[in-house]
Amino acid sequence: MNALNVTEYTHTLGLQAKAASALMAKAPAAIKNKALKALARLLRENTAALQTDNAVDLERARAASLAEPMVDRLQLSPKVLETCAQGCEQLAAMPDIIGEIIGMKQQPSGIRVGQMRVPIGVFGMIYESRPNVTIEAASLSIKSGNACILRGGSEAIASNKALARLVQQALAEAGLPQDAVQLVQTTDREAVGQLIAMPQFVDVIIPRGGKGLIERISRDAKVPVIKHLDGNCHTYVDDPCDIAMAVKVADNAKTNKYSPCNASEGLLVARGVAAEFLPQIGAVYAAKGVEMRGCPEALAILQPVPGAQLVPATEQDWSEEYLAPIISVKVVAGVDEAIAHINRYSSHHTDAILTTNHMHAQRFLREVDSASVMVNASTRFADGFEFGLGAEIGISTDKFHARGPVGLEGLTSLKYVVLGEGEVRV
Repeated sequence: MNALNVTEYTHTLGLQAKAASALMAKAPAAIKNKALKALARLLRENTAALQTDNAVDLERARAASLAEPMVDRLQLSPKVLETCAQGCEQLAAMPDIIGEIIGMKQQPSGIRVGQMRVPIGVFGMIYESRPNVTIEAASLSIKSGNACILRGGSEAIASNKALARLVQQALAEAGLPQDAVQLVQTTDREAVGQLIAMPQFVDVIIPRGGKGLIERISRDAKVPVIKHLDGNCHTYVDDPCDIAMAVKVADNAKTNKYSPCNASEGLLVARGVAAEFLPQIGAVYAAKGVEMRGCPEALAILQPVPGAQLVPATEQDWSEEYLAPIISVKVVAGVDEAIAHINRYSSHHTDAILTTNHMHAQRFLREVDSASVMVNASTRFADGFEFGLGAEIGISTDKFHARGPVGLEGLTSLKYVVLGEGEVRV
């Protein structure tokens, strides 16, 4: 596709999405749920065919010597497809939030004022690797009454095309416009540049992938972007705390899985409990091969731990998102220094305090400037499904309407509604 054709093509996608969004916004809940249930059925019926298409991407990825974790992300196994189907059914079972009116209050003038939840309109999603994101984004778009334009990575193009065909089939079965979910069919990178610069058609862009992709889109987009750049999350072990619980939670927050953006990358420990807590968590991390990059005080306490991989921390370590079996460790005076450290170095994604002091917990919740703030729980819970949102389209560290895990509500907006009986302004 040459540049002119790409421009025309994305313009057409935008026009079609805009027209479809008007029909999706007024679609009854039963019809949207019918489409979601049809999609779940089609995913199960077409598992074998989808794996054939997926094999094309896997073969190409291996031929290009793509790293094995990346190849693994591309896989549409029967288990992955069943999870996608169940996700569609779970969304269908959730209440429809479109059209609900909240906060209706009578004013002195006689009018009643409230807010109605409405779809955003058209969102564009740009993502890498995992083709199952095509189904997650499409199903959330359908349930929230939006239209969407999806642009997956070139490495998953065959899988994404096959999945998008099923989505459009499900929409048609339910009597909804097929253009409500459109996949960009070209791998030309210029299509991304066009998609993020069409405010006349696209209301918001959601990038999901590596930091480079998100930085580029944030820099070049001419429409609002829902995003997070990285996940430098912290677990702070307070004085006083339940040491056994703190060891269990700090272990899970780091080692449950190393690659997600909600894994803890920094461990802050109050001086009053450091001598008791650090050797215990140090032994756990040593057994799991986690490298600890510590301040001098932390390293001195951790030194006797058998097998501990200890490295002096640099200034850069406090800001680092490792996505690996590495964690920064710092001893702090108490809750004041912990909050100050987090607000300076964190990526404002997710931060947790482990404490038995109610006042410390309340201060941490109020003063830590992050999208998700937790008390006595693992940072790994910062996830749309775990938060009860049904599904998640991404995580936002921005401060506008969508912050933290973004589910159905994040794909909606509120408009004021006024009910009167002939009142006029004096």
